[in-house]
Amino acid sequence: MSVLNAILMGLLQGLTEFLPVSSSGHLVIFKLVFGVNTDTGILFDVMLHIGTLGAVFVAFWKDIRQLAIETVRIIYDVIQNIKIFINNRKTGDDDPYRKIVHNNYRKFVMLILVSTIPTGILGFVAQGLVEKAGSSLLFPGIGLLITGILLLVVDFINSGNRIPKDVTYANAMWIGICQGISTFPGISRSGMTICACLLAGLNRKFAVKYSFLMSVPAILGAAVLELKNFGSETMSLGLGFTYLLGMIVAGVVGYFCVKTMLVLVRKKQFRYFAYYCFLIGIIALISNFVM
Repeated sequence: MSVLNAILMGLLQGLTEFLPVSSSGHLVIFKLVFGVNTDTGILFDVMLHIGTLGAVFVAFWKDIRQLAIETVRIIYDVIQNIKIFINNRKTGDDDPYRKIVHNNYRKFVMLILVSTIPTGILGFVAQGLVEKAGSSLLFPGIGLLITGILLLVVDFINSGNRIPKDVTYANAMWIGICQGISTFPGISRSGMTICACLLAGLNRKFAVKYSFLMSVPAILGAAVLELKNFGSETMSLGLGFTYLLGMIVAGVVGYFCVKTMLVLVRKKQFRYFAYYCFLIGIIALISNFVM
């Protein structure tokens, strides 16, 4: 893969990861149309996602920092409750337990954890199927049409007012399932999860934040599974540099798209992206049968 291809794919990833038009679908179409072969499975795609993950960290640093702090505190309180339980069993005392979830950030941590479970299971089970789906333009084309329909639905959903304390764990599980489904090329992760959040009655601003922050453990998990390929026979120093360059481009461009998305979701302007998805999806399907 050339440096130019890596830069173009990084630009494509940065532009499409946070806009609801499916970055995976666009990457598959780009590879197939221009004959790009990474020779390392989905490693390069994962690295591009790590780049845009960096954009999430920069854009939502205050939230991520607080979530990390509350995660550590939750673990500490759980350990203390275990100690209290053991002591109560030994002594017969009835000492009270610490309350684990007592603020919005702690509830947000638990919601993301619950959402990550079905995402991880679906991502692991469907990994081979996802790679096969990316071998032709058929599935990305279908996925983009599905995304377009979802985006039209999003524009007509009335704004809810639910914040973390109002969201149930059943809602979180459903949102996580939607994120897992979006691993298929052509189905937008942000579009799918924001739609699920809004259908669950979440506040629009919180829906976007939830959608982006819940991607953090999913992308990190995929990175752990795929970065081992850096030591494969097909990986060279030059190719590794090319991959890193694409990742950096994706992160820089992605940061500005995060900010754009925060504005768009408040203005209900998803229908224009829906029309775009319909157009690209139809072109992909036609190309699949013509090429």
